[in-house]
Amino acid sequence: MTLMRRKPAPADVLIVGSGASGATAAKVLTEAGINVVCLERGPWIKPDEFSGDELKYVNRYFLWQDLDLKPRTKRSSAGEEAHIARFSPTPQMVGGASVHYSGWVPRPTPDDLISKSIYGDIPGASLVDWPVTYDELEPYWTKVEWEFGVCGLAGANKYEGPRSKGYPTPPYPVNGFGKKFYEGCAKMGLNAFPLPKALLTAPHKGRPASVQPGLWHEYGDPTGSKSTPLSTFIPEALATGRYDLRPESYVREITVSKDGRASGVVYQDRDGVEYHQEAKMVLLACGAIETARLMLLSKSALFPDGIANNSGLVGKNAMFHEYIGAFGLFDKELSTPTEQWTGSYVNGATYEFYKTDTNRDHILGSVTAASTVGHPINFTYPGKPLWGKPAKDADRQYFDYSMKIGAILQDIPQETNAVDLDPTVRDAWGLPVARITAKPHENDKAQAKYIADNSSELMRAAGASKVDPIYLSEFTGNCSHEMGTARMGNDPSSSVVNKWGAAHDVPNLYVLDGAVFPTSLGANPTLTIMANAWRIADRIIEDRP
Repeated sequence: MTLMRRKPAPADVLIVGSGASGATAAKVLTEAGINVVCLERGPWIKPDEFSGDELKYVNRYFLWQDLDLKPRTKRSSAGEEAHIARFSPTPQMVGGASVHYSGWVPRPTPDDLISKSIYGDIPGASLVDWPVTYDELEPYWTKVEWEFGVCGLAGANKYEGPRSKGYPTPPYPVNGFGKKFYEGCAKMGLNAFPLPKALLTAPHKGRPASVQPGLWHEYGDPTGSKSTPLSTFIPEALATGRYDLRPESYVREITVSKDGRASGVVYQDRDGVEYHQEAKMVLLACGAIETARLMLLSKSALFPDGIANNSGLVGKNAMFHEYIGAFGLFDKELSTPTEQWTGSYVNGATYEFYKTDTNRDHILGSVTAASTVGHPINFTYPGKPLWGKPAKDADRQYFDYSMKIGAILQDIPQETNAVDLDPTVRDAWGLPVARITAKPHENDKAQAKYIADNSSELMRAAGASKVDPIYLSEFTGNCSHEMGTARMGNDPSSSVVNKWGAAHDVPNLYVLDGAVFPTSLGANPTLTIMANAWRIADRIIEDRP
């Protein structure tokens, strides 16, 4: 219940969201002497409060949205009725989605940024080039890799674009999954390399090296060796004394002044008290789904269809990736009895299927890598019995004998894939929830089949005696990669923000997260989201009076 509206002191810069992009901008701006207020919807859980409680994190969704409080709806096309779904489940908390991620941080390739120039018009798609070049982003990928903390081996990926510097820590040891993956790649004559990951293999910037705990993906890290905003950029921003971080502060509207500039936001704290936080500049970093939702919720006489939406493109061209691949079962254990379970510590990767090949029936591709098949209690395999003695027998027989090889589908942008406001479903605060409309393009279907079949072939080459491919049926948001809902471009009629993240219609409103991506890339998006946020923050610093 709203008790009253209060008005705190105006902020120089107001950031909505404290995840990968918001925390990066906060670090850069505060270290440059700028005072920043950050409003974060979720709680502030400290690293020493995390644990390896699988039931809590996996079965009870400790870090994911509570569907009773914060539901989303999903449908495949505009003519269908949407249903409540756990689509793109990401933590809404201080540190954002990076708190639970696996930490894959490979770089995209130069071709990823110029897809329209390479492939031209694709029927049904809205392919465009990025307004930013590979050379413009390269220094910022390097900054993030070194300041955030990434392990990898420069030069090992023969398809990687130019890089100005190596990695701050070496790659992690090869685990059981990695050994099989490398064996399969060697038999097929493929270049394979240690996948760059957001973890430390040696002490770096006062943080410890990883002990490789298996309970990693979907968990918070209590050791501080997993590189997340919670363990890196947020403490660094706080150390400046210029970062006012307010957790459990739910923003419901961006306000505008008579001259059409953003004047601040209206938010509610955990006690239900409503505030109007004024600011000279508003930066959105909520993730592509929630950023689009907040922009569409922010209607006014100047912007009746949502703030900065004169183009009508806010929420459109949504992209989500989708994990596709193959399960494999081996006759021998993948790890020796003296090796600990390494969970999602993925090691081997290849870019051999990343670049478009004219012999295939589709364009685009992505990074391929090996991984585990699940958690100890929630272990899964296609066809595995789910109950009683057969389920226990399958756990014993399969758990140490199985793995996955797969890739993220580089879905092609389509204007019809979109985030808008659900007309009937509301959250616990009484606001319309995000409705996702997403349907695979024909190119996505062909690419997904290629990934599944190709991963199966690689699995057999690795020595699997049984292989089960995973084919695409629909978009489920299983990667939690959100992109494209406020695309970046030079033309105000075909994009929402300019190359510096500033809205074409509202010059002091910026978007920092993956919403600005014009295309989805063939690599995981977090590294590029952070690099682009750093680039935008540098521009804001340069432009200040």
